Amino acid sequence: MRFNRLVLALTVLMLAAPATASAEDFNPSDEFALKDWVPIHLGGLDLSINKAVVYLLVGSALTCLLGIGLMRWRVGNVPGRRQTFGEVIYDIAQTQVAETGLPSKAIALWFPYCATIMLFIFVVNLLGFLPLPFTGETYHHVPVWGIYAATSQISVTLTLAAMTFLFTHIEGIRFNGPVRYFRSWIPRDLPKAILPLIVPIEILSQFMRLISLSVRLYANMLAGHILILTMIGLVFIIHTPPWRFFGLPAAFIFYIFEVVIVVTIQAFIFAALSAIYIGSAIEPEH
Repeated sequence: MRFNRLVLALTVLMLAAPATASAEDFNPSDEFALKDWVPIHLGGLDLSINKAVVYLLVGSALTCLLGIGLMRWRVGNVPGRRQTFGEVIYDIAQTQVAETGLPSKAIALWFPYCATIMLFIFVVNLLGFLPLPFTGETYHHVPVWGIYAATSQISVTLTLAAMTFLFTHIEGIRFNGPVRYFRSWIPRDLPKAILPLIVPIEILSQFMRLISLSVRLYANMLAGHILILTMIGLVFIIHTPPWRFFGLPAAFIFYIFEVVIVVTIQAFIFAALSAIYIGSAIEPEH
């Protein structure tokens, strides 16, 4: 209990670290500005290492370690707490994500992708709410600790959504052939007179899936971080009691809500929708 209280106190103090600037300079959106730490430019292609890249690399490493530690390392017939937790994650990925969205003939092929994308987004989201010294700023030559989520960048979520979008159409063509697959976008027995109207709408709806996947994750993570940082910033901007003391409690409430609910739900929704999209392409409804 004492350890939990100590961790909680340290977390609140570290959350306040990014807001130590003056009231005139405080802007929550500054936390999401990406500066090149290691510039890498190949022609017109920007491959520079920045804060988002570092968080993604750390998230990838932690995802691999988490998967190995929970589901591969010292697995026995009598599961302990660690193995039980890993089996719970595996069961959710299989029964609630893969088996719900994918046809039986595609589960063995696409379950690894759905489980991996769910675990990866969960880890990256959760990593975004842990105070880490990756802000790129220093205070008296000491790295400033802060919170930042790579999934609060639209380029990151759009890339993840693009993978699902690409796999969806590749599998649709592979299982059905190009003619049958693209014809399945148009409902049967549709009057030919309205085809010029329906075809563009159906094509647009396919691209809306790409936007829906990426923007949902991006908007939720961005909004959560801005709310937390704004509430912390009120402590330094508002100097009139008792209003100035509402900032940290409000930030803590938003923080708990994001960590406990949003982090998990967004990872689950992204993986579940990916499975549904790929499954609907493999076995079109019409």
